Amino acid sequence: MVEVTPPDLTPYRNGNVGIPYVTSLDAGSPGPHVLVMALTHGNEISGAVALHRLLSEGLCPKRGKLTLAFANIAAYERFDSGQPHRSRCVDQDFNRAWDAMSLDGPRNSVELARARELRPLIDTVDRLLDLHSMTAPSPPLALVGLHDKSLALARHVGVPEIIVRDPGHAEGTRLRDYGAFGDPSAAAVALLVECGQHWLRATADFAYAITLRFLATTGVIDGLTTPSAAAQRLLDVTHVITATSNHFAFVEHFQGLAMLPKAGTIVAHDGGIAISTPYDDCVIIMPSTRVGPGQTAVRFGHFRE
Repeated sequence: MVEVTPPDLTPYRNGNVGIPYVTSLDAGSPGPHVLVMALTHGNEISGAVALHRLLSEGLCPKRGKLTLAFANIAAYERFDSGQPHRSRCVDQDFNRAWDAMSLDGPRNSVELARARELRPLIDTVDRLLDLHSMTAPSPPLALVGLHDKSLALARHVGVPEIIVRDPGHAEGTRLRDYGAFGDPSAAAVALLVECGQHWLRATADFAYAITLRFLATTGVIDGLTTPSAAAQRLLDVTHVITATSNHFAFVEHFQGLAMLPKAGTIVAHDGGIAISTPYDDCVIIMPSTRVGPGQTAVRFGHFRE
């Protein structure tokens, strides 16, 4: 059920930096360049709702530069509340295109064209918040890479309560791991936040709250709008299950962060292959019921003691 109304983004079409749907606000005083990205996937509208609200409220940075960007506009323009799953992307997943081979290579797509358009801007960013949402019911998650700097940023922000440490996708490189963000020796760092299940009011509200908190912790605005959650827990991804057929199907409807107590429990079938848990107390992370060959269907993980 789509509980939130997709906002009209036409007021931001021209942007103010020569890139459509990108607005930069410069405080005129020293500070980091912070980018908040919405609509990496065209049907994940909670981030768009949050950024539209912040722009409508006249949010301005106190120091540094704040950029708010609506990424995959072409997919978003196809969003239909009656068939909301169909507008995730146009040609390819925008969040699997962030490697030099894709960006500098000869291949073309709607998403690659947009990534190439945004790339010069992204190369100037010090801190990135990439807002997402999930297919299955799940508490919000902070997804960090394997570098300590990403984990440190998630802990500094303080929410969500669950931090997922994962290596990425076989399908391609995420924006979170692009360029300097994925270089452990570089100062630039990114955080990907899954704000909750798609299209819920609570998910959009969390996207708004985490954005304000992120901006406060990076120093571009003053104050923290909400207290930290309970002590954060670190969830290590040990297995990324990539679909190999068009017939990947779970044996039941799993919620995100469901824990299965026994190793060898069958959770899905991929064509004729059974997919089972590799160890006791295995956590099911972000199960997706709409995947094809080469796409991530689910992750297995365990909480770090």
